Amino acid sequence: MWDVLLTDCNAATMVGVAPYGAIPDAAIGIAQGKLAYVGPRAGAGPAHTVRPLDGAWVTPGLVDCHTHLVFAGNRAGEWEMRRKGASYEDIARAGGGIVSTVKATRAASEDALVESASRRARAMRAQGTTTVEVKSGYGLDLATETRMLRAAGRLGEGLRVARTFLGAHALPPEFKDDRAGYVDLVCETMIPAIAREKLADAVDAFCEGIAFTPAETERVFATAKAHGLRVKLHAEQLSDCGGAALAAKYNALSADHLEHASEAGIAAMARAGTAAVLLPVAFYFLRETKKPPVAALRVAGVPIAIATDCNPGTSPAASPLMAMNMACTLFDMTPQEALAGMTRNAAKALGLEDEIGTLEAGKAADLAIWRVCDPCELAYWIGADLLADRYFQGRSDNEIAS
Repeated sequence: MWDVLLTDCNAATMVGVAPYGAIPDAAIGIAQGKLAYVGPRAGAGPAHTVRPLDGAWVTPGLVDCHTHLVFAGNRAGEWEMRRKGASYEDIARAGGGIVSTVKATRAASEDALVESASRRARAMRAQGTTTVEVKSGYGLDLATETRMLRAAGRLGEGLRVARTFLGAHALPPEFKDDRAGYVDLVCETMIPAIAREKLADAVDAFCEGIAFTPAETERVFATAKAHGLRVKLHAEQLSDCGGAALAAKYNALSADHLEHASEAGIAAMARAGTAAVLLPVAFYFLRETKKPPVAALRVAGVPIAIATDCNPGTSPAASPLMAMNMACTLFDMTPQEALAGMTRNAAKALGLEDEIGTLEAGKAADLAIWRVCDPCELAYWIGADLLADRYFQGRSDNEIAS
């Protein structure tokens, strides 16, 4: 006897050969927070509670696999300055840019970080998100980085949170003339402490001309691996630094951005099983023109995930559906690819593909229920109220609210 049986619905399972893995006139059985049955309604068994869904579409809960959700302050004023003609360098010289976010985040308490991040997380939940990755990287010292990761861990009510340590995000002001000293701090102090306290699931780095070199990044990765942590990488956003291949060398969960990824880097990712995470809102917000090589990633068989990249500087976005729309309109992806990018492939980018990302018996009952006639509408509408209900670990948001 199942706990709940959802009927009168269509299931976009995101598995199989049918478009969206669709099962029309489906039923979904839930028991003890897991999916017990996903299939035709005629094959469903008994349940304590039966809930008809009036023909709605059910998808896996959305997975936002690249965010910087925890931070203090914002940089809207800087964005306005840029629209009036100020350059990034002008703003940086005036104390803006990432330095301003670091200053605000260092000054914020853990409770304040939780409060502001929770508002952004609620917006994501309202669009069907059930799992979110949260990076640190706006502290750049041990005390603030660990405070950010603890704050991220407190966002877990009704939301699965994967935490990523991003100490190698930028040089903090106090180390501007001592790059080696800061990399020492990340590798010799921060990563061991974070691993010891189990504050992160993975370690990320920003490998770019304006950030960290491949050699510095490789040291961070080797240290992470030595402490039992998986790795991810901000790679090839502004130039081809060989980051995609470096990520693959360390069997990274994902390489993210990838606008300048080379054929060699893509081939290395394919061999390693490293997912590509594309961030179309940042592409839009920065008014970039060089698109990531979606066609080459497709041909190579690299799983393509989509994420919001929610952050105060380059992607002030808390809308996974907008990210899906932009993936289609800006990167020439199909709506089915965009939904796979926010479900199945995003789960792979977090190493969680055995638990979430598709509608299959045995996986977590993390579901989004939509007022649409076709799943393609999820990447079509802009700003529409599409979410009818959301289930997290078998519990309905509507039921909890009532």
